[in-house]
This record gives sequence, C-alpha cells and structure tokens, in this order.
Amino acid sequence: MRRAAFASLLVVATAACADADASAFAGDPYGEPLTLTEVTPISTILDAPEEFLGERVLVEGQVVAVCEERGCWVDIASDRQYEKIQIKVDDGVITFPLSMRGRQALVEGTVEKLELTHEQALAAAEERAREHGETFDPSTVTGPETIYRIRGIGALVRDAAATQ
Repeated sequence: MRRAAFASLLVVATAACADADASAFAGDPYGEPLTLTEVTPISTILDAPEEFLGERVLVEGQVVAVCEERGCWVDIASDRQYEKIQIKVDDGVITFPLSMRGRQALVEGTVEKLELTHEQALAAAEERAREHGETFDPSTVTGPETIYRIRGIGALVRDAAATQ
C-alpha cells in the first residue's frame, strides 16, 4: 500500500516538475504564445513518431541549425545524443535569426510526416548540401525518404547569457 502511494506521489511530483520547468522557461518569443506546459522528450517522439502524428507537442533542446536563407526552420537537438528534430514554420510568419544557433529553445507545434519520392529526396539532399556549402553526392541518396518533423507555431528562445 505504501509503495503504491509513494509511486503515485512520485508520478505527480515528476509531472509537476515538468510543468514547472516549461512554465518557468523565460526567453525571446517567436510566433504564437505557447499553450502547452508539459515537455515531450524528442527521443520519445522519434522512437514512435506514428503515435504522435497530428498531435501538438512541446519540445525543448539546443538549437543546432537554423535556415540560413529564410529563417523558416531550426533543428533542435534531442535529449539523446546524435538525434535532432526539425521545426518548420510557415515562411514569413515566423523568422528564426541565425543568432539562435547554440541557444536553448522551447517550441510548440504539430508532429507531421513527409514522404519523399527518390527524386524529391535527391532534390532535398542537394538543397541541404547547398545551404551548408557542401558538395552534393547523389549516390548518398538511395531511395525514398520519410521525414518526421514538427510544424512549429511558437517558440521561446533563451538569451545566450542564460544558456551558459
């Protein structure tokens, strides 16, 4: 009986901490105000992306890349090493500045799935290479590609001084 009560208390306390962490996050706002308070780990989304399709989520992580042409997307590092998820916003509705790179972000949006044909995957890989100033090697694209990302509606980005 005591174990069950303790386990219930632990679950409630953990949920409260996640809510408090998200609501206490202060930063520069982009887009719409955030409405969710519970952060979903990026690794959880990437482990079972089909379960999150169409769901609104709140994610947190370090910004590891920013669209250099229009500021229309950012890549957020996962809570698990070597993983990231892209946050794509409507062009011109939200513009992410390059100065976001390296800062901590809290982002809300809806999980979506893109299914690219081989030709579309080739074009996307070529564009990524061009954006990053890299040489494009078409042999690295071997077939169709499925991409899971978040269609962002709003974000808070911590001041660079607050992330150190």
